[in-house]
Amino acid sequence: MKFYNREKEIAQLKEIQKLSLENAQFTVVTGRRRIGKTHLLLNATAGKPTLYFFVARKAESYLCQDFMQEMKEKLGIPLLGEISNFGKLFEYLMVYSKERPFSLIIDEFQEFFHIAPSVYSEMQHFWDLNKDESKINLIVSGSVFSLMHRIFENSKEPLFGRATQMITVRPFETSVLKDILTDHLPSWTPEDLLALYCFTGGVAKYVQLFMDGGAYTKQTMIDLMIKEDSLFLQEGKNMLIDEFGKEYANYFTILSAIARGENTRGKIEAVVKREIGGYLTKMERDYSLISKTIPIFSKVETKNVRYSIEDNFLTFWFRFIYKYSHVIEIRGFRELKEIISRDYSTFSGKILERYFRTKFIEEKHITMIGGYWDRKGETEIDLISVNELKRRADIIEVKRNAANIDLEKLKEKSYYFKRSTGELKDYQITYRGLSLDDM
Repeated sequence: MKFYNREKEIAQLKEIQKLSLENAQFTVVTGRRRIGKTHLLLNATAGKPTLYFFVARKAESYLCQDFMQEMKEKLGIPLLGEISNFGKLFEYLMVYSKERPFSLIIDEFQEFFHIAPSVYSEMQHFWDLNKDESKINLIVSGSVFSLMHRIFENSKEPLFGRATQMITVRPFETSVLKDILTDHLPSWTPEDLLALYCFTGGVAKYVQLFMDGGAYTKQTMIDLMIKEDSLFLQEGKNMLIDEFGKEYANYFTILSAIARGENTRGKIEAVVKREIGGYLTKMERDYSLISKTIPIFSKVETKNVRYSIEDNFLTFWFRFIYKYSHVIEIRGFRELKEIISRDYSTFSGKILERYFRTKFIEEKHITMIGGYWDRKGETEIDLISVNELKRRADIIEVKRNAANIDLEKLKEKSYYFKRSTGELKDYQITYRGLSLDDM
């Protein structure tokens, strides 16, 4: 698959590279695994003197040997003899860049926590000593959110406050997913687009696996995912095991409950049979895995809260792959595909709401968007998009099938919503139904 999008990020990284010719720059790039950070950084630095260090889990001395070989091949620096300490290597490069500017990419930077945690304080020391004269374009990238957050945003850590730029690589926008699908299957249907969004959420690596594997339709995507030795079967566990450590089973149980629709704290606790407040807080604040949503216009302190998994792929993985891992263990791939087909309509209907919410945010014509539900669960509105500047609002019902949209019933719900919240007075309101046909 060719390189798509990322024009804004590449422009930003190239501007930072120019700045580094005058003063050392320290850029931190984060984003979930498989989002395309490495591909982005190599594209942005192509054609410029660049070192790429990948921090694998091996002894620090072996890493230094690998890095020195990269220095010899890319910058012509002779091998420096027996250097087994990354701090010393970094000091050399900081000094070297005073005469020969270059970019240094350190990928999976958080892995030093497991290999040699002292690297961070050593880097801080040599950065502070040399940054005013150095012309290094230092870019560090990491995919374990909790550790990257700790390294750069915890005031007790040595590299706190050292970054000059922070960039978060996000999933492809819905418009880019359309472009990608059009390039590979010009006759795509809305069902195919929804499936691509459902299964990938715009994560570059998953999109690439589908496109390179010729999986352009809903069924071929499912076939590619649910088969022996598929990368997708272990992906959720591989992604999160470093985040959660030994307690991963507790977190997985909670995420599985949320994925299958148990979206309030009470319902989740009924499933896992334990107090979960601390787990929910960590997954929202420390891991950025779940979001806590409240009805639009509600006060922040309301207890009318729902939880959802932020990541589309993980929502699918916990709903179908983790939940039915016992089916996978006996190689029941055909049976699992039948389960997915049976439940897909209901599952994808909720993801379709997320698609339109995401699309409205990307189009930037609104100032607020959310759903509404009352405490009793009797009145629920899928989406309410608001433009406070123009005093306009769209009240929206989302259904996969346009024939199932009932605008009269939606108006009844909105009457209750306006009466109970007192909001949208003097607004121009449009009642809309959105379906697969509107993607």
